Amino acid sequence: MRMSKAEESEEILNALKDDLLVTDKNGQILRVSEETKALYGIEEREIVGASVYDLERQGVFTPIVTPLVLKKKDRVNIIQTTNKGRKLLITGVPVFDEEGEVYRIASYSHDITEMVNMKHFLAEMQDEMERVKNEIEVLRNQQMKNTGFVGNSYEMKKCLSVAKQVAEVDVNVLILGESGVGKTHLAKLIHRESGRCNKPFIEVNCGAIPESLFESEFFGYEAGSFTSANKKGKLGLAELAEGGTLFLDEIGELSLPLQVKVLRFIQEKQFYRVGGTKPRTVDFRLIAATNQPLEQLVQEKKFREDLYFRLNVVPIRIPPLRERTTDILPLLDHFVEQFSKKYNRSRLLDDAVKQQLFKQPWPGNIRELINLIERLVVVSTSEIITMNDLPESYYLPYGQALELEEKTLPEILEGVEREVLQKAKTQYRTTVEMAKYLGVSQPTIVRKLSKYKIK
Repeated sequence: MRMSKAEESEEILNALKDDLLVTDKNGQILRVSEETKALYGIEEREIVGASVYDLERQGVFTPIVTPLVLKKKDRVNIIQTTNKGRKLLITGVPVFDEEGEVYRIASYSHDITEMVNMKHFLAEMQDEMERVKNEIEVLRNQQMKNTGFVGNSYEMKKCLSVAKQVAEVDVNVLILGESGVGKTHLAKLIHRESGRCNKPFIEVNCGAIPESLFESEFFGYEAGSFTSANKKGKLGLAELAEGGTLFLDEIGELSLPLQVKVLRFIQEKQFYRVGGTKPRTVDFRLIAATNQPLEQLVQEKKFREDLYFRLNVVPIRIPPLRERTTDILPLLDHFVEQFSKKYNRSRLLDDAVKQQLFKQPWPGNIRELINLIERLVVVSTSEIITMNDLPESYYLPYGQALELEEKTLPEILEGVEREVLQKAKTQYRTTVEMAKYLGVSQPTIVRKLSKYKIK
């Protein structure tokens, strides 16, 4: 039995296994293929004669191509979403009458759902690869020195005991202590003892990043966010901490506006890159540290109370070296041995040197002690480091000062600290150079110079 031309055309269209839909200029559907009915899950009697505008309002598919073809009077391509969540590449083609006016719109589609999903997957993979690349770079530049802690004193043993106990749970930790006491090392110890030890440890020095750059460095930015931005965008330090530990050092240096942003990030563990509209979520364990009296700053309205309580879940105070003098001699021996191995030089401290260094107030704490020992190991010319190898500033008769002057220990230590700062001020031109020499942070030098009114 021979088919009519209309039947033959219908069979040919259905044999192509493509979605085909024809409307008039008012959007009324005139013809559809079998594939179209299957794609939208609608019977032919429901779709033929219906308006594409009505079907869009009903959520069958969106957007529609008909009005775009009518407006442009040319071929139009769009991405359409169906009621089944499929993504279709729709091509609309105008059909003109004898007067050159559009009187039919034929559209056909290709299911690109898998391609779209693959595109999203590849974009996520690219983000992940970029994150890992940056993470490796950060970790390479700030390798965790496995120096551990040398501490036989009761104060230090108690501090380390608390640190190892809280390491087992993802609780926020606030490490308190003067500059140079080892806050960063304690944070790394907590990370190493935690379940996140195989994930990144990302350190953010809140006092070292200029306020104007903090958001772009911390949260990252999208491509083209500002004139000097990287063309590919940049992952922030917060995003690099995925799965690991985020360490906010010198948290007390943050300005109030930045404190608001950091608080929201800590609470929600979600953020937006600079110039971005897509929220990003990070899984991390938070450790913060400061040498500032946060409670006092809260009272002075210089630090947000809600951020303080969010950080201060488990506070750990590391005592300064002058409060755990029983640790000084073991520390001296430990770092002499460490730097002797590092520089391949066999060195030992003379007993007189040990006694002299034991008397020091160590205003720069362990950082100062480490810097001095490294210097002595490097510059000494004989195996035994003698008094002649000590820098002049360490010849001060601190023991005599304690015996002859009727002052309290804090007063004596403040006097020594003032003397050291005054001497350093005459030797170095900038506070950055002073901080490097004394083994403390630059903000600490500025604050102490102001405290003692040294100009």
